[in-house]
Amino acid sequence: MRATLLAAVAATLLVASPAVANDKAVVEAFYSGILSAAASPDMPTTANRVLAPTWQSIGDFATAPKTRDQFIPQIQGFGRAVPDIKWVPQQILQEGNRFTVISRATGTPAGAFLGQPHSGRTFDIMSIDVHTVEAGVITRSYHVEDWASAIRQLRTP
Repeated sequence: MRATLLAAVAATLLVASPAVANDKAVVEAFYSGILSAAASPDMPTTANRVLAPTWQSIGDFATAPKTRDQFIPQIQGFGRAVPDIKWVPQQILQEGNRFTVISRATGTPAGAFLGQPHSGRTFDIMSIDVHTVEAGVITRSYHVEDWASAIRQLRTP
């Protein structure tokens, strides 16, 4: 009986492990294929593959969550405003199907950005996101970005 139980647990772990690895790849694609590919014509296809149709983006508690259909054009706008934007995970922590990502976003705006006139300066900020992955897609993302630091870095002297 005990050997059967151990075999069942081992088999479950073996079957579950690839799903966990695939979930991390989905989270990584959020950064490489969506946020860092904001100007790419392929970005909406990647977003539709990585984000659930009912995905929610929660950046604060004062406004309604954004939907996938609202998020895609917003990110395309970032691609036009900051064509070289890169969003690179520095650390990914996992607890079950939730992933906390500490990332670095850098870019040089092509014009006025965040109320600052074009200066040719680059910003380098931190963001922290918590993603929930279910059935191979991200279903919810809580996020905080340090846009105040970006404004300070872009401000002309």
